[in-house]
Amino acid sequence: MMIHTPSGAFPQPGPRYLAATRFFDIDDVALRTAVSTVCAGALDDTERAVRLFYWVRDGWRYDPFGVTMSADAHVASQVLAGDRGYCVSKALLLCAAARAAGIPSAIGLADVTNHLTSEKLKQWMGGSTLFINHGYALLHIAGRWRKAAPAFNIQLCQRFGVMPTEFDGRADAILQEFDQHHRQHMSYVADHGVWSDLPFEKFSAEMLAAYPNLAVANGDAAHDFVP
Repeated sequence: MMIHTPSGAFPQPGPRYLAATRFFDIDDVALRTAVSTVCAGALDDTERAVRLFYWVRDGWRYDPFGVTMSADAHVASQVLAGDRGYCVSKALLLCAAARAAGIPSAIGLADVTNHLTSEKLKQWMGGSTLFINHGYALLHIAGRWRKAAPAFNIQLCQRFGVMPTEFDGRADAILQEFDQHHRQHMSYVADHGVWSDLPFEKFSAEMLAAYPNLAVANGDAAHDFVP
């Protein structure tokens, strides 16, 4: 049974946060091989978690226009096989990679306002700048849970003057409040807690209700997206 831990609390680390699930298919050979390569020579879980964070952050281009509510598209091994993702799919991949490396993980969902949303993306979202169900990973490292949001790849950040999210394994790594020009960027509005696996039916129903254009595939439009 899936476990939900509400905002303001942390899960009790245990086997449920290291297990293979519907979306964390950590027994996939390609995933395990990739994780083994990324973590080779790492001295401890902190170093493994940091390496995996940057591997996911920069290895998959952030693409909000490619979002689909296909369940298969949210399976970690399927994200691994592609070259782009969005906040939830990239967080799922980081969670699965962490579990494959022996680091307990959970998937978190929060609502955020993006003050720098491009007009194109704003229109696609029905005029809203509120991103519901923003995804982040929760990783258990050296006895503590740490949030890690690997959404925006470094190339995108450099192109649009966005502050990249950095992670040292010792503090939370969440989306930046301001950009490089000191403009307000991301505001966290609400945190919905974390789950031992993605609550896909709830998640997809909420996304489709909030964003009627979600069924429109437009993965090539991200070139003029300001995150």
